[in-house]
Parts: sequence; C-alpha cells; structure tokens
Amino acid sequence: MASSSRVFGNYCRTLMAAAKTSAGKTPPATTTTAAGKGRSKGILKPQPISPALQKFVGTSEISRTDAVKKIWDYIKTNNLQNPANKKEINCDDMLKTIFAGKDKVGFLEIAKLLSFHFQKAS
Repeated sequence: MASSSRVFGNYCRTLMAAAKTSAGKTPPATTTTAAGKGRSKGILKPQPISPALQKFVGTSEISRTDAVKKIWDYIKTNNLQNPANKKEINCDDMLKTIFAGKDKVGFLEIAKLLSFHFQKAS
C-alpha cells in the first residue's frame, strides 16, 4: 500500500473507503423477461408440440427448455442413464416414442431429436 500511496497520494484512501461502503449495497434484482415486455422469446417461448411429446409431457404447448428438463427428470427417476457411460441414455418404451425408436441416445442428441417435435414458426 505504501507504493500506491506514492502514486495516488491521499486519493487512494478515498477510493478504497468508497469501495468498502458501496460493496455492502447490491442493486435491486430485476424480474423482467425478454425485452421487458412480459413475453418469452426463443427457446423460452412455449410452442405447440407433436402428439407424441404431448403424451409424454401432458400439455399441448411447452418451451424447449422445459421439455428437456422434463425428459431429464424422467431419465433420472427411472434410472435410464448408462452407468458405464454417463453420456448414454438407455431408452425405454416411453422414450422410444420421442426419440425415433432408438434404443440408446447420447445426451447431446436430445435437443436434436426434440427439434422434430416442435412446430416451425411461420
């Protein structure tokens, strides 16, 4: 600190005191969604889905992120992840309807295979 006081003089102490007092205060968190307009965009926007995914999820519209979360919850609760290779998912009959009849799916393939179940925006 001695070297910084030579460079900055007494201003360094003033700056340090200001930093300590403002460190305790945090700005209030904002709770606005995309662009502050109250509606979701992109992957957070609920979209109509295919009948197969509707049967799995239980709703007619869902966002992509929520669909992936529900699928991962299902995988975890039914212990469908391959214990030898955690990147691989062993599909049961319910997941086969969503994942084009595949017996095994890599976790990086999930988003790609789900894209067929979401209708394209026109």
